[in-house]
Amino acid sequence: ADNTIVIFTSDNGSRCNDEGGSNAPLRGTKHTNWEGGVRLPCLVRWPAQIPAGSVSSEMTWSPDFLPTFAKLAGAQVPTDRVLDGKDVSELWTNPTTGQSPHEALPYYHLGRLEAVRQGPWKLLFSHMGSRVMPHQGGGPEGDLVDLYNLDQDLSETTNVAEQHPEIVERLQTIAQGFRESLGDEVTGTPGRDLRPVGEVTDPKPLTTYDPSHPYMIAEYDGASG
Repeated sequence: ADNTIVIFTSDNGSRCNDEGGSNAPLRGTKHTNWEGGVRLPCLVRWPAQIPAGSVSSEMTWSPDFLPTFAKLAGAQVPTDRVLDGKDVSELWTNPTTGQSPHEALPYYHLGRLEAVRQGPWKLLFSHMGSRVMPHQGGGPEGDLVDLYNLDQDLSETTNVAEQHPEIVERLQTIAQGFRESLGDEVTGTPGRDLRPVGEVTDPKPLTTYDPSHPYMIAEYDGASG
C-alpha cells in the first residue's frame, strides 16, 4: 500500500443538463474549451514518495500519464514519434518546487485549435471568442480572441485582450507552433507531427450482447437499433 501509485481523476466537464452535474464556478460545459469543459481533478497518492497534503498548481494534462508512468517504471517511451505528454514525476515528488515541463498547452475541439494557455494566461480563438482582434502574427486575419488571466479570473468572465496586446501576440505565436505541429482545420494547416490512426488487424467485439441482461446498451454492441 505504501509503494503503489493510486490516481483519482475524472472525465471532463458536466453537460449541465438534468443529471445534477455542475461545473461551478467554472464557465462552460462539456464539449467546450472553457475551463468548465476541460479542467479535471487529479489526486495522486504514493506515500513512499509524495508528501501528504501537498498541492501543485502547475499545468499538466492527461497525456502526461504515459511518459510519467514509463519513467517511474524504468521503461523507455517510443522515440520514433512525437508524444503529446511529458514526464511530470518531478511535480509529484517535489510539488512545492517542481515546474511543469510544458511551456504551454493547446485546447482542441476535434481538428480545430480553439485556445492556448501559458501560465495563468489563456487565449481563446475562433467561435470561442467574443470579439475581433487584428491579425497579430499567429492566427488567421480577423481571429476572434479572448484573453483571460486564470489566476485572477478562474470563471473566465473578463476579457483583458485590449489591456495586454503583448501577451495576445505572444500566445498567437505559440498557437502557430501548435498549428504547425498538430494541425488546425480553421487555418488549413496539416500538422507535421500527426500520427496515422491506429488499426487492429484482427478486430473482435469487446462485449457480447445479452438481451436478458439489464445493462445500458453500448454503441459498440451493435444491438441498439
